[in-house]
Amino acid sequence: MKNDILNRDDLIHLVDTFYTKVQLNPRIGPIFTDVAKIDWSHHLPKMYDFWESILFGTATYKGNPMLIHFALNDKIALKAEEFNAWKLIFMETVDELFAGKNAETIKQKAQSIADLMDFKINAPKSKINIV
Repeated sequence: MKNDILNRDDLIHLVDTFYTKVQLNPRIGPIFTDVAKIDWSHHLPKMYDFWESILFGTATYKGNPMLIHFALNDKIALKAEEFNAWKLIFMETVDELFAGKNAETIKQKAQSIADLMDFKINAPKSKINIV
């Protein structure tokens, strides 16, 4: 039986496993490695803080992920397909490693965050008619 996500060590295991899979993914891996040129030694600890803040309310994360993704979208279009690939890998990784209330909660939070980013980046811009 799988354990639930109970602490930061569990989140580190989740994040490390997830981003290993992301780097190997042909759709989104190159966005991280070739476009964003992620320094994993810097990025991963931020993601540990981010998910710890999201799941356990610790307020350890400092940053604005929306601004970072807007800037990345200026370099390469982040479309629904990229967000869907990210979500699929995240959900599969959680399900592979954990089961329980926190595992379900983190999947719901990830879904909401990715969907909100997708919407903010890709929502049709309304046209203003000036008369």
